[in-house]
This record gives sequence, structure tokens and C-alpha cells, in this order.
Amino acid sequence: MALPTPSPTSTAVVTGASSGIGADIARELADRGHGVTLVARREDRLRELADELSGRVRVEVIGCDVADAAARAGLLDEVERRGLTTEILVNNAGIGTIGSVAKTPVDAELAQVRVNVEAVIDLTTRAVQQMVPRGRGAILNVGSTAGYHPFPGQVGYAATKAFVINYTQGLRGELAGTGVTLALLNPGPVRTEFLATAGMDARAFAAAFPKFLWKPSREVARAGVDALDGDRGAVTPGLPSQISARLFQFMPRRLLLPLLKNQHPGLKRDRSAS
Repeated sequence: MALPTPSPTSTAVVTGASSGIGADIARELADRGHGVTLVARREDRLRELADELSGRVRVEVIGCDVADAAARAGLLDEVERRGLTTEILVNNAGIGTIGSVAKTPVDAELAQVRVNVEAVIDLTTRAVQQMVPRGRGAILNVGSTAGYHPFPGQVGYAATKAFVINYTQGLRGELAGTGVTLALLNPGPVRTEFLATAGMDARAFAAAFPKFLWKPSREVARAGVDALDGDRGAVTPGLPSQISARLFQFMPRRLLLPLLKNQHPGLKRDRSAS
């Protein structure tokens, strides 16, 4: 199997583990016997999850804002100081803006690049340089179906996820034969705190997308861990999301862009507020 065998001194570092897909990925890994190191800004939320999982595996909690380059640089070193080896890395932390770029603060646009792009490059590079000499390790990067096409209403977010898709696929090619496995999880719509964090009404957003596209967070997390364990490269949970992503990917842009612009709830919200 592609996931390293759990040991008392091995751990799976999961960023963005305080809620949603990240928390459920941690649960999936713990169910399979892997110790977990939970990472997020909200340490109090991590403690709640740690209490839930600690009866099964060793759980560590590290409060860290992965947008902070200095804090991020010391993350894997802190794991090592606790007597643990990072055998698995899950780059799940992600944020995004929703709505018109013309009305979005510049800092918010840049913040999603720091979290969704810079942190993925930084932590992945550090992990790879530890794992390759050992000849084992596994990394799961969380992308999005939004990364397969331009996305008016979430242009910066979609662009960062397009980076994650291409970066992960290219690095997977580099790592072939090293014993280090890399996989990509591309969820479609999932009910998590992402929308609230982005300042979007969840009900309005949900109404804009068919119900059959939405997947439970735990199901998405399981698909990602299964893809990593089976060395399957990339997975998009749910046939409807797979079909819609492929359709949008190949639809002529002159048809796709007006469609998404007119239907996106973030842009509708901004137009109504004008």
C-alpha cells in the first residue's frame, strides 16, 4: 500500500484540521491507525478534535497560521522536536474570496495565494526533502474541481487551485520510483465553513448548484485517503462532479464564462448591492 505503515514515532500532519474536510481526513487516518498532528490557526477547535481521536492514536496539536511564512517554516521542525517523523503530509488548509474582484479587498485576494499556493509549495518541498532520502512517505494535496476552468465569481480561488492541480501532477511524475507517493483530491461542492469564512450565505450558494453535486465532507475525505493509499494519483469524489468538471473544462470559453458569470451567487450578491 502507498501509505507508510503506522508506528509509535510516525505522524500524519494535517493542515486546516479544525473543521470540514481537514478534520474528516484526520478522522480517516486515525481510523487506519495513523497518529495525527493537527494544524490550524484555531487551536481551541483542534483540541476538541484531539480529544475525540486521542483514545485511538497519538494526537498532537500545533497552532500555526500557514499564511505566515516564518511560522510555516518551523512546522515540520516542531514535529521533529516532539520526537515524531512526518510520514504523511496533508495540505488541506485553504481559503478563497467569493464575488467580484472589483469589490474584494486586495489583502483578501493575496491571502488566498499565500495559503493555497505558497503554503503548499513550502510544506510539500520540506516534506519531500525529508521523505525522499528515507525512501517512503505520502502527501495529499487538496485541490478543487474549480481549478479545472476559469471561474467568474471566484477567479483567484480557481486560479490557486489550478496551480495545485498542475503542481501536484508534475511533482508526482518527479517522485515516481522514490517510494514517496503524491495524490490529489479535487472536491466539488461540500458543505463546510469555507463559505461562511468567505462571507457568503451558504443557502444562497447551495441554491445555485444542483443538490446532486454536493457531497458530505467525510465521504470526500475518505475518497482522498483511499486515493493516497491506493496510489491512484487524483480523485474527484462523485460521478456528477466528475462529469460537470469535464464538461466545464472543455466547454468553449465564449459559452462558459457568461454562463458562470450570470449564475454565480457571489456576483449576483454584488450586483444587487450596487
